[in-house]
Amino acid sequence: MNIGEIANATDLPAKTIRYYEDIGLIRPARAENGYRSYSDQDLHKLRFLGRSRALGFSIEDCRALMALYEDKGRASAEVRQIARRHLAEIESKITDLRAMRDTLTHLVDTCAGDNRPDCPILADLSGETPKS
Repeated sequence: MNIGEIANATDLPAKTIRYYEDIGLIRPARAENGYRSYSDQDLHKLRFLGRSRALGFSIEDCRALMALYEDKGRASAEVRQIARRHLAEIESKITDLRAMRDTLTHLVDTCAGDNRPDCPILADLSGETPKS
């Protein structure tokens, strides 16, 4: 397969596929004319990477997960450890996002949204104490 065909088959942009090659996550063969030639194994790896990235795993986590996937003697505990660490990061981000939502909701609710210049949203963003 050429890069256009593999991009269509994986729903990944060609630029992303080239990036994965540049950082050594995939190594497609090269034809005599220098063009990349992707195998079924490359297709599988790219789908694996696409799914991993869609779940928010970092490039380094993807590299570790792929190495574990290819290691038939792996311990699933290693895979679980990576996934648990990532899950904890997601939970932390959710907590942070909820706090941001709550703060922003409060600010929006306290802003009159009229023609007056006083605005608790701008006061909070600037670190000022809102006027009562």
